[in-house]
Amino acid sequence: MRIREGTPNDAPAVLALFDEAVRWLVARGQTGQWGTEPFSAVQARVARAAEWAAGGGLRLACEDEQVVGAIVIGARPDHVSPADRAERYVEALVTSRAHAGRDIGGELLHRAIKETRTAGIPLLRVDCWAGAPSLVAWYERQGFHRSGTFTVRGWHGQVLSMDLP
Repeated sequence: MRIREGTPNDAPAVLALFDEAVRWLVARGQTGQWGTEPFSAVQARVARAAEWAAGGGLRLACEDEQVVGAIVIGARPDHVSPADRAERYVEALVTSRAHAGRDIGGELLHRAIKETRTAGIPLLRVDCWAGAPSLVAWYERQGFHRSGTFTVRGWHGQVLSMDLP
C-alpha cells in the first residue's frame, strides 16, 4: 500500500469509498452516522468531495492503482469550538470495507500526524459520530483523547485531540 496526494480527478474515488461505507453501515443498522443515501446522490456531498480533492489536503491509500482509503487534512469545521493553539483537523477519513482489517485508516492517520508534526503544528484533531463507541475507542487506540462534543441538526459528534510535541 502506498499513500499519495490527491488531485481534483480523485473526487469520484472518494465518493465511491463513502458510498461503500454507507452501504456497509446501513447493512449493520448504523444509519445515524451518515444516513442511508449514497454520498454520490447528495449534491452537497458531491460538491464537498470535489472541494476536498482540489484543496490540497486529500491523501489516498492505494493498492496498485485502486484507491482503498482517503483522509482529508484541513481546517476545523465551524461547528467545533476553536482550539487554544494552532491545529490541523482531519476533515474526513474513510476506508474500503472490502479491505477491512488491514489498518488502512491507521496508516492514513499516521500520515496526517507526520505531516502535522513536520509542519510544526502542535495539535491534530478529528471528530466522529458519538453514537459509535467502537469508533471513538478506535481513535483513542490511535493516540487521540476525547476533548469535546457538539451537536449539529441532531447529529452528535465526539471531538478527539492529539498533542504533537
